[in-house]
Amino acid sequence: MPMELLTPDAAIPVDTTVGYASRDPHALSIAFHLPGASPLVWWLDRDMVLTGSHTPTGGGEVHLRSTPGGDFLIRLGNPGDCATVRCDQDALTRFVHETFALVPRGTEDHHIDWQPLLASLRG
Repeated sequence: MPMELLTPDAAIPVDTTVGYASRDPHALSIAFHLPGASPLVWWLDRDMVLTGSHTPTGGGEVHLRSTPGGDFLIRLGNPGDCATVRCDQDALTRFVHETFALVPRGTEDHHIDWQPLLASLRG
């Protein structure tokens, strides 16, 4: 999915991969492929993306809001030490809707493998 890193001087295209795995059913991942570095991965809550299409949303290090031009602005990091990326709102929202076809809202807990946690507690 095309994304751009917004700087004070320019919008810089960034190679990204947006992913979803049912074993982590509440979130989608965005991997930023930076030259000469391992991918940097951030996680976004599926419902947050849908809420962000209507109103600014987020908490902690991830904030999202839509623009009048049909884009999402995603702020990653703490205020004062963060990056803002821009992507197509329709494309990201469509991707999230596809994840709900795989794991419907309300069934997420059925897809989590609790055994490793339980084993560590018995440990």
